[in-house]
Amino acid sequence: MKIIRITCIALALSLMSFSSKTNPTVNIEVNSKAASIKWASETIDVGEIPQGIPKSIEFEFTNTSKEAIVLLSAQGSCGCTSTDFPKTPVLPGTTAKITATFNAANKGNFTKTVTVKISSEEAPVLLTFRGVVI
Repeated sequence: MKIIRITCIALALSLMSFSSKTNPTVNIEVNSKAASIKWASETIDVGEIPQGIPKSIEFEFTNTSKEAIVLLSAQGSCGCTSTDFPKTPVLPGTTAKITATFNAANKGNFTKTVTVKISSEEAPVLLTFRGVVI
C-alpha cells in the first residue's frame, strides 16, 4: 500500500513538471450580429397534464431585426413531440409562434426540447417545456 502511495506521488510530481509555465493566448471571436429573435419565453412549465391526451405548447417570438428571417426547422427531442412553425419569412417587427404538441404516453415528470434553426443565427435555439403527466 505504501509503494502505491509513493508511486502516485512520484507520478503526480513528474506530470506537474511538464505543465506549461506561461499562459497561452486565447483568441475569442465576437460575433457582431445581434440576436434577430426575441422569445416571450424559451422555457415553459405546462404543469400537470393528463396521460394520452396531446398538449400543445406555444413558443411566441418577435423578429427584432431589420430583415425578414426564415425558420429553417423546428425539431422535437423525441417522437412524442411534433412541431409546427411558420414556413414563410417572418417580417421585421412581426410576432409569430412555434407550436410543439406533446403526446404523453407515460406518467411522471418530463422535460422535452425543441431545437430551432433560424436563417440569421449560426447556433440553433433550444426551447424547453416540462411538466408532470398524471
